[in-house]
Amino acid sequence: MAEAEFIARLRAIATHPAARGLADDAAVLGDLVLTHDMIVEGVHYLPTDPPADVAWKLLAVNLSDLAAKGAEPEGVLLGYPLREADWDAAFADGLSEALRHFGVPLLGGDTVSAPNGAPRMIGLTALGRSAHAPDRRGARAGDGLWLVGAIGEAGAGLAIAQGAEGPAELLMAYRRPMPLLAEGRLLAPHAHAMADVSDGLLIDAARIAAASGLAVTIDLDAVPRSSTLTAFAGDDRVARLAAVTAGDDYALICAAESGAATEIEAIGAVLIGRFDAGVGLSVRDRDGEIALPGRLGYEHACLSPP
Repeated sequence: MAEAEFIARLRAIATHPAARGLADDAAVLGDLVLTHDMIVEGVHYLPTDPPADVAWKLLAVNLSDLAAKGAEPEGVLLGYPLREADWDAAFADGLSEALRHFGVPLLGGDTVSAPNGAPRMIGLTALGRSAHAPDRRGARAGDGLWLVGAIGEAGAGLAIAQGAEGPAELLMAYRRPMPLLAEGRLLAPHAHAMADVSDGLLIDAARIAAASGLAVTIDLDAVPRSSTLTAFAGDDRVARLAAVTAGDDYALICAAESGAATEIEAIGAVLIGRFDAGVGLSVRDRDGEIALPGRLGYEHACLSPP
């Protein structure tokens, strides 16, 4: 069963208003924002990734969901499978480092035993508070699609982690992403809808459009690239499409009207597209409309044989 199909089944259960129809990446209960993310060995990180980096990434991806709701973190709860003492100790030390870096307390959680040889599945619940928590269903026709943060660097970093030669800066973008908490709090009052880019720019922008009942167009040439990424991966259409479908960026995208441009640009946002009446995603560059790639981004699915 694909991820979207499973979530569609859950919508009949998640009827509380705080669930936002499961169209968002966090639940919002008053000013309280709650999110839960898991990372799985061999899916979200490589078995060869250092345990401290895995801990950092687990915390960062959860805090990124809070950033997309403009939330200030209050604390986290950890769900952890015990297996190898040395790895577990290094993970705990790395989590301590990451929590100190972001100024977030560990509030509790649960530990369980894991079978030897089984892939690690580690979960974290993050809680925060936000006076403005933009709903992913809130984009309006005529809104611009704005981006804050880097796109494509984590995808390049994964290739380096898998053995390609490349700069440490890109490797760290994959292993130690930085949630844009301050930027999220500044963007939230101006955003009609907002999300973090976890699965890929194309698929996450398309999810905002679908949740809002709109179409979205992305200008591929407007998506900024660092000189480091360009030197590593190139700058042609193929390289640009690879960047916007790779995921793991934890940048922020939001829908906002043109009247907020001055404030949004001051935060560092770049206009990369537009929402309009209609349905679906389209991508353009200087040469015109681009056929959509077969894969817009990462989607989970059952990996077991039927």
